[in-house]
Amino acid sequence: MTEHEMVKEALAEIFRKNGYTSLVALTQRDFDHISEKIEVGTGILISGSTLRRLLNGKFSRLPQVATLNAISKYLGCQDWQAYRTLVLQSKGYAEFPQADESTETITGSTGTSWSPKVIAVVGLVAFVLIIVGFIELSKTNQLLNAGKAAFEVRKNTRNDIPNTVVFSYNIDDVNADSFFIQQSWDKNRRVRVFKNKYTLTDIYYEPGYHLAKLIANDSVIKVAEVNIPTDRWLFFAKDVQPGSNPQYINPAQTVTNGVFGIHKKDLVDNSIDIAREKEYVYNFSPEKLATSSDNFSFKAKIRMTAVKDNACPYITVDVFCQRYTMFTKFMTKGCASESVFQFGEHLISGKDTDLAALSFDVTEWMEVGLIVQDKEVTVLLDGKEVLKTTYRESSRLVTGLAFISNGLCEIDFTELRGSDDTIVYANNFDNESIDKP
Repeated sequence: MTEHEMVKEALAEIFRKNGYTSLVALTQRDFDHISEKIEVGTGILISGSTLRRLLNGKFSRLPQVATLNAISKYLGCQDWQAYRTLVLQSKGYAEFPQADESTETITGSTGTSWSPKVIAVVGLVAFVLIIVGFIELSKTNQLLNAGKAAFEVRKNTRNDIPNTVVFSYNIDDVNADSFFIQQSWDKNRRVRVFKNKYTLTDIYYEPGYHLAKLIANDSVIKVAEVNIPTDRWLFFAKDVQPGSNPQYINPAQTVTNGVFGIHKKDLVDNSIDIAREKEYVYNFSPEKLATSSDNFSFKAKIRMTAVKDNACPYITVDVFCQRYTMFTKFMTKGCASESVFQFGEHLISGKDTDLAALSFDVTEWMEVGLIVQDKEVTVLLDGKEVLKTTYRESSRLVTGLAFISNGLCEIDFTELRGSDDTIVYANNFDNESIDKP
C-alpha cells in the first residue's frame, strides 16, 4: 500500500464512520458535511472540494502536513505518522514488507545474483530515501509561527446592511503556503490574502454575530468577532447555490390577522424571481439578548406556504449564538433524509441518522419547542418530546432568531426565555408595534 492509497483509504474510513455505506454517488453536500465533521472534531478545516479530490485520488503530491494530521486525528491518532504506523502494523509490517528469506536467489537481467537479504537492504535504503524526501518536501507545507499573526476588524458603519468591514492583518512572520480570510461559517465567503499586505475590505450582506477567521493553509490561526445587529425583523431571499447574496424584501405589512409573515405579492413587488428555487429568511438579530445558549427555552407556532412546487418543503428554526448556531431543519415525513440539526459541536444529518422524529407536515400549524438545560437539549413538537441530545462546547450567548424555508413561513407566536424563566423575547403578533424585544 502506497501513502497515496493510504490517504484514500483513510478518507473512505471517515465517510464509513459517518454512515456512508457507498462512496459511489457522493454529492458536494456530502463532502461539505464531512468537512464540517472534521473541522468540529479537530479544529482544522479541509474544504469539501479538497476531500473530493483526495478521495478520488486526484493528487500527485501528498497533501499538506496539517491536512494529513487532521485526517489522522479524526480517526483517533495523534498525527499522520502515528496513523501510518498503525496501518502498517495492522497489515503485519513493522515498517514495510520484508522479503521471505526462504525464497530462491533472484537473478537480475545482467546475470548478477541477489540474495533476499540484499534485496531487503536495498529496499530499506530506498524506503528511507523516500521518507527523507517526503520530510523535506513537507517542510514547505509546515505551519510555523502562527502565534505571531495579527488580526482585527472594524465596521465602516454601525449596523447598516449591507455593511463594509475593514480587516487589519499581519502574516509576515507566519510560515505557510497560503492564507485566507473567511467572513463566517460560510466557506464560500473566503478571500485569499498575502504577505506584505495588511488590509482587506469585505461586505457583510446578512445581519447577525459572525466569527471571521484568518486561515493559514487549512488551519484557523486567528478569529475576530463581527456583530451586525438589527432593530427589527429583516426579510431576504437567497438562491440555493452556495455563495449567493441575499435579495432584501420590504413587505407591505408583516402581520395579518395575528399571523406574522410575508406574502407572495411582496416577493413580486420586490422583484424576486419566484420561478427560481430560493430560500426565504426571516432574521431577527438585536443588539443584545443576554441569555446563555446552555440554558434557555424557545417555542413558536409555525407553518409554511409554498411559493413554487417543491417535493420536499421544510422549515428551519435557528437560534443564533456567539459560536455554534443552534438549528433544527424540520421536513415532511417523506423527506426525513434531508433533516439536520446542530447544537454546540454536535451536527447530525438525516443522511446517516434516523431523524424521522423531526418530520411533520410543515404546511400545517405546529408548535415547535426547544429546551436547553446544562447542554442537554430536548426538541418538542406540540409539547411532546421527539428528540434528546447533548453537546460539550458552549456557544456562549444567544444572539438572534431566524425562520428559514423554501416557502414563506407564518408564525403565530414565538417566545424565548432565559435560564431563570424570564422572558427575553416574546411576540404574539397582535399588532406591528411590538417587533422589538
